[in-house]
Amino acid sequence: MDATERPVADLPAQRDGQEVIHLDRVEKVFEVRRRAGLLRREKREVRAVDGLSFSVGRGEVVGFVGPNGAGKSTTIKMLTGILTPSAGTLRVAGVEPARDRARLARRIGVVFGQRTTLWWDLPLLDSYQLIHRMYRVPDARYRENLDRCVELLGLGDLLDVPVRQLSLGQRMRGDIAAALLHDPEVLYLDEPTIGLDVVSKANVRHFLADLNAERGTTVLLTTHDLTDIEQLCRRVMVIDHGRLMYDGEVAGLHRIAEVERTLVVDLATEMAPIALESARTVKVEGPRQWLAFPAGQPAAPIVAEIAAGWPLVDLSLREPDIEDVISLMYAGRSAG
Repeated sequence: MDATERPVADLPAQRDGQEVIHLDRVEKVFEVRRRAGLLRREKREVRAVDGLSFSVGRGEVVGFVGPNGAGKSTTIKMLTGILTPSAGTLRVAGVEPARDRARLARRIGVVFGQRTTLWWDLPLLDSYQLIHRMYRVPDARYRENLDRCVELLGLGDLLDVPVRQLSLGQRMRGDIAAALLHDPEVLYLDEPTIGLDVVSKANVRHFLADLNAERGTTVLLTTHDLTDIEQLCRRVMVIDHGRLMYDGEVAGLHRIAEVERTLVVDLATEMAPIALESARTVKVEGPRQWLAFPAGQPAAPIVAEIAAGWPLVDLSLREPDIEDVISLMYAGRSAG
């Protein structure tokens, strides 16, 4: 098995069925004004979230995915209390977010993609110490949480570096640690592996899975990287145009969309198309060949078979992104 792959059996599962996140017919409508003439502006409504209903149980790790503009960020902002729903009901950890943001803040952690929650000009450790005081985390617990995050996320050499000098990948790891110092019940992650190399991505994924297993932290994960979903989540929800398009197992999503991964193989010399039962060759250009196989199928056996039977020089694995998945879902429904 590839070092970055995690067996499905090791994935976290829902703990006790108790709801931690609950949405019932939630809507969010924005009023937009645009120019309709030299002196006139017209008003129109944009429905970013449209009758969204779902629940997340305590201890679940759920993928929450969709194309840009689907309503994911708007939903997360309502779940954190930044935005107020236009209609419907919403509760997180027994709290109505928009009504009691201060109380909810102590029970959730948030990593918002490329927008940091750290203090830009302060060293990373100073940001953590401020969080320690803000959330009134007991000293012993703070040190325990900090030490564990520093070790597992590889932050030891970065603690004295100002946040503004960190690379995107380093800052993402720093933000994940910051979101966990106060032991949140619920963790919202927006693109947690963006900007990370393969090894760092694997470390972050394993860290999050272990966190869930040890502490039962509920995680709602938004990402364009389907590998994040496959290796961390048993359940995935697909949202588009503010509506829930799919809610079920990752394998079910693959079956509906018939998603494929692509293996790009560089051989020592130009050869006939590689013939395998487990993959199909879709393109050949000189010594480079492209092989496609179902997304739910592991890559390691295919790689081993190619390495054993062909003069392999290099290879890379290309994952489908979530836009491809949704396009295929729509195509399948239209054909049906």
